[in-house]
Amino acid sequence: MSVRKLKPITPAQRFRVVNGFDAITTDKPEKSLLAPIKRSGGRNSQGKMTMRYRGGGHKRRYRIMDFKRERFDAPAEVMSIQYDPNRTAFIALVQYADGEKRYVIAQNGLQVGQKIVSGKSVAPEIGNAMPLSAIPLGTIISCIELRPTQGAVMARSAGAFAQLMARDGKYATIKLPSGETRMVLADCLATIGAVSNSDHQLMVSGKAGRTRWLGRRPRTRPVAMNPVDHPMGGGEGKSSGGHPRSRKGLPAKGFKTRSKTKASNKYIVERRKK
Repeated sequence: MSVRKLKPITPAQRFRVVNGFDAITTDKPEKSLLAPIKRSGGRNSQGKMTMRYRGGGHKRRYRIMDFKRERFDAPAEVMSIQYDPNRTAFIALVQYADGEKRYVIAQNGLQVGQKIVSGKSVAPEIGNAMPLSAIPLGTIISCIELRPTQGAVMARSAGAFAQLMARDGKYATIKLPSGETRMVLADCLATIGAVSNSDHQLMVSGKAGRTRWLGRRPRTRPVAMNPVDHPMGGGEGKSSGGHPRSRKGLPAKGFKTRSKTKASNKYIVERRKK
């Protein structure tokens, strides 16, 4: 992984930092694993805007991902490491012995030609998917299921990883990227290793237009709005707007919005750090 700082030949490139894409081996996606994406621009079925600051952006095609890794004890060879416009992590195209191809999230250090496999009795090596009950304690993991056979939902973004801390009965305790420590059923699958493209956090777009290419429209400061549009709007001149709060009036910056009676509270050992 590496980043490149461009020469300041234009104002936009003065601060721009781009990905070196060292790990990428091809720019041609697998056609059989592509699907169309219909964009809504933040509108619902009635055409009303229900999500602000969305719209535009470059056309994309979805890469059909294998988050479940349910082909147990069947080795698959890594054919290529590819860029995915729909996520921050890189993805790996893998091929099984019978010729079936699938896309999986690429882990840091995954190489072309490497064999990866999922199952209970496989070696805890990078890219292999195993149940938490079979992974050695202290191992760095990613792409974790929250419920058995659900498919990976946690620690999937670029550079993300969790750590298996302990096991007690049918539960395993893992420390998540947010700093939260929680219990997950030991039957849930996780992949060994941290997610690829860990340098993603070092990227600097350099200009507003690059954010527009990603489909994000400019965000308006609540203080600049009118009272009818936001609780922090209105006032004469540059008034600060009082206590920070959301558009619906809920306080922000430290106010806890999580329900005290939420069913999953009993599985959280330690809350995430502020």
